[in-house]
Amino acid sequence: MSGLAERGLGWIEQLEPTPSAVTIGKFDGVHIGHQRIIEQLRAVAAPAGLATTVVTFDRNPLEVVRPDRAPAPLVSLAHKIELLRDAGADRVVVVPFTPETAAQPAREFAERVLFEGLDARVLLVGDDFRFGARGAGDAALLRELAEPRGARVESIDDICFADGRRVSSTWIREALALGRIDEANGMLGRRHLLRGDVVRGFQRGRALGYPTANLGAPVEGFIPADGVYAALAHVDAGTFAAAVSIGDNPTFDGVAAKTVEAYLLDVDLDLYDRPIALELVEFVRSMHRFEDLDGLIAQMGRDVDRTREIIAAASA
Repeated sequence: MSGLAERGLGWIEQLEPTPSAVTIGKFDGVHIGHQRIIEQLRAVAAPAGLATTVVTFDRNPLEVVRPDRAPAPLVSLAHKIELLRDAGADRVVVVPFTPETAAQPAREFAERVLFEGLDARVLLVGDDFRFGARGAGDAALLRELAEPRGARVESIDDICFADGRRVSSTWIREALALGRIDEANGMLGRRHLLRGDVVRGFQRGRALGYPTANLGAPVEGFIPADGVYAALAHVDAGTFAAAVSIGDNPTFDGVAAKTVEAYLLDVDLDLYDRPIALELVEFVRSMHRFEDLDGLIAQMGRDVDRTREIIAAASA
């Protein structure tokens, strides 16, 4: 057993060197800034016949080094890999981020993973990029290691909105936490998605005339602010307009702190134990407590009407 394997870094030995153009990062959400990076990487890789390679992590490194500060991910690991491939990555290399990975010296990581493990001929990184134990590695170190190998390091530009603020996963989380779906979707370059399997709930929606599909835990995707959202629901039977309720259902007692339930318009399907994906299109209203069921039912009818209008406009 090699020293790397003994230190819990045996995954490095499983890498397959292929002449590559490489970028590395968390890529949480794979937003428009990340998509632009991969677009730039492909433009560099194609003329030289290099594999467009994205190196990312199986979790946010903060979950290991500062778990008290680790944010909830925007997408699951499986969804992130899908999105990176859709954005144009030929290869997605997932680094298991463990305490051993966190302690790996920057020079060793660059040499063993990027150059020897992946055969990086071009590296595309931000000028503020840091890596390795205690963030000791930077773009300057990569350039020092790349030059004698005949490789090169190129810089990437930040993607900003009209107000000059840099697009970031943090900003997207902030927008979602406030229910600003349009803002979040603009930065993602697509509609924010929640995925999960449908489980049995309290059947209250069915009793009120609005049977809902309840997403069981864990729900894939960052759950936004409590409220009602117009959405597109993707199930194995097709895609349907849906009014999605997120929150604790304040009109009823004994409901879990956070539930995600979708009422699919104009269709009656048995969805129990089947997967569902919800594309959030627009915020409809905030949650509030109703004094009686008649008030709740009337509001649900208005929510459905508004959802129908929103989805029709979005599909036009």
